[in-house]
Amino acid sequence: MAQKFVVAMMMHETNTFSPLPTPIESFSRTGALSGPSAINESEGTNTSLGGFIEVARKAGAEFTVPMAASAHPSGLVTKAAYEQMTTAIVDEVKKGCDAVLLALHGAMVAEHFDDGEGELLNRIRKIAPDVPIAVALDFHTQMTDAMIKGASIVTGYRTYPHIDMADTARRSGRTLLRMLAGEVEPRMVWGNRPIMSSSVVHSPSREPMRTLMGMANQAEDSGHVLNASVFGGFPQADIPHLALSAVIVCDKRTAEGEVLLNRILDTAWEKREGFLFHPEPLSVQVARARSLDGGPIVMADHGDNTASGGTQDVMSVIEEAMKQGLEDACAGPICDPVCVEQMIKAGVGAEVTIELGGKIDMPAMGLKGKPLKVTGKVKAITDGQFVVTGPMATGTTARMGRTAVLDTGKMQIVVSERRVEPYDLGVFTHCGIDPRRKKYVLIKSRQHFRAGFEPIAKHIVMCDGDGCTASDLKLFKYTKVKRPLYPFDLDMRLGRNEA
Repeated sequence: MAQKFVVAMMMHETNTFSPLPTPIESFSRTGALSGPSAINESEGTNTSLGGFIEVARKAGAEFTVPMAASAHPSGLVTKAAYEQMTTAIVDEVKKGCDAVLLALHGAMVAEHFDDGEGELLNRIRKIAPDVPIAVALDFHTQMTDAMIKGASIVTGYRTYPHIDMADTARRSGRTLLRMLAGEVEPRMVWGNRPIMSSSVVHSPSREPMRTLMGMANQAEDSGHVLNASVFGGFPQADIPHLALSAVIVCDKRTAEGEVLLNRILDTAWEKREGFLFHPEPLSVQVARARSLDGGPIVMADHGDNTASGGTQDVMSVIEEAMKQGLEDACAGPICDPVCVEQMIKAGVGAEVTIELGGKIDMPAMGLKGKPLKVTGKVKAITDGQFVVTGPMATGTTARMGRTAVLDTGKMQIVVSERRVEPYDLGVFTHCGIDPRRKKYVLIKSRQHFRAGFEPIAKHIVMCDGDGCTASDLKLFKYTKVKRPLYPFDLDMRLGRNEA
């Protein structure tokens, strides 16, 4: 008789400083998916849900997908949305199953819970205390004791940009299947260090995170432990459990986990200065881009980054680029439904003057929206949909909403109705712009852009634009984080903050 699995996705990276609300509609145009529609949308894609579906198929299990919810990072998840998503998952588990496979983020904050994932797992455990639960998490997870107590197996992304989402689920799923077969008895050990690192400097492809992730990967890939994951955390959240953490899944019969865990975390503390971000004036960064030869020169605005909860309508970098006379440029997407409507009404070929962006205030940052008056011709109008072909989220469908291109003569600006992280060239190519042939490519991203744009870039210039995803952590007012915390308390001694 086939085993029965419950497979589900509930993913949101919550920026508590973002002014953007997160109702259930944020997870899809009509709310989150479930059942056959969820399977059709995700199967075969490079996503954690796609990876878990593959695991279930290969195991010959019967499986259901009661919830497939994933939204762009934004503000607090509403209580109603959270309850709708968790209830669907818990109710399905209540019907009985042999295992649960969960694609979660690890940084969800709801209006009524600081630890969205831990609360979900608590609810599942209350009605299914012994069911094996495999969890795949984002690299930016903010780990908690509740997550570890609720899960049987935890794995995290090894990459940032996240090009191993499906493989992260496969890693977790493989250990789950060995557990079900009686080959191993997984147990988890975890800990953290009081380090809050800026996301722009903690990618596993660069030091100091590269050393930490390398230690975890080597131990798992060699079979010394079942799974090993390091999590950088997500600093744009004012919550008590913000820290750099690691989780080791080992066989109950070995003690390798604790040794590896402490080695990784102690190394992180020794290398903590490498996690510091050093800001620069935006005018200096744009001038640097202007001085470079050849192209494309990719200019990444990480202060207004959709994948961290940015509004995607702050115009500071584009304004400075125009001020310094950059030509042969493309930029975007800028999320501005009002301007999209204006350009569609005007029609392709029409000349328009619009107040672009700056529609949303950011009170937590003390920033008021500042539109930029721009004149140009409407170059193209599209439905904003394309299939991702790059290495991140491969095979998924990007939905930017109705999209229009404004050509100022010096810069072609893509304007969309919805926020979309530009990690794939499709944000430009789907509307007739080839960024490979541009001198300058201005995008709003911190690291994910590297998946699609780094291969075409001759130069990359990081730009400290305004916004609620700024990499300078001194710009944020934290009231809930646990102190002492590096880098705010620079002279602190090692605090072993294991759970």
